[in-house]
Amino acid sequence: MDLLDFTGEDMYFDQPLPAEVETLIADAAEHYGEERAEHALMRAYFLAPEHLTVLVALYRFFYYRQRYDEALTVADRALAEAGRALGLDGDWRTLGEDDLGRAAAQSMALTRFVLLALKGAGFLLMRMGRADEALERFEKAAAFDSSNRLGLTELLEWARTAVSKSGAEAAGENVHYFRR
Repeated sequence: MDLLDFTGEDMYFDQPLPAEVETLIADAAEHYGEERAEHALMRAYFLAPEHLTVLVALYRFFYYRQRYDEALTVADRALAEAGRALGLDGDWRTLGEDDLGRAAAQSMALTRFVLLALKGAGFLLMRMGRADEALERFEKAAAFDSSNRLGLTELLEWARTAVSKSGAEAAGENVHYFRR
C-alpha cells in the first residue's frame, strides 16, 4: 500500500467547518500565547467534537504548550474519530492488513491520518518517558509502512533503545536489591 497515493482526495482540513468553529480556531491562532486561545479551542471542540480539524488544532495547542497528557488524549480521540469514519474497530491494536486495505479503498488520506495519529501518539509517549507504549504504536504503524513513507525507522530505533535501556536499568536495580 502506497501511503502517499491520495491524489484527488479531500483531506481532513478540506471538510467544511461551521462558521463559528472556524472563527474560534482563527481566534485561537491569533491569540496563541494567551488563555483566550485555549478557551476558543475548547469552545470549538464542544461545537464540533468529531471534526478532525478541531482535534488537530487542539492537539497542536497542547503539544506546543508541552501538555503532553492532554495532547495524548486528543491524539487518541482523533485516532478514534478517523477510525470510526473508516469503519475500523475502535482499538488500534487490532488493526490488520485487511482492515487497512478496506480503509484505504475508502480513503487513503484518512487511512494515512490514522497511521500518522499512531505515530504522533507514540512520539508523545516517548516525550513522556513511556517508551514501551510508544514502541507498540510505532510498530503497529510501521507494519503497514514497508517503504518508511511515514518516517518511522528512526522513531522505532529510538523507542527500542529506550525500552532496552529501561529493561537493563531495571535488571541492574534488581541485582542491587538482591545484593543487600
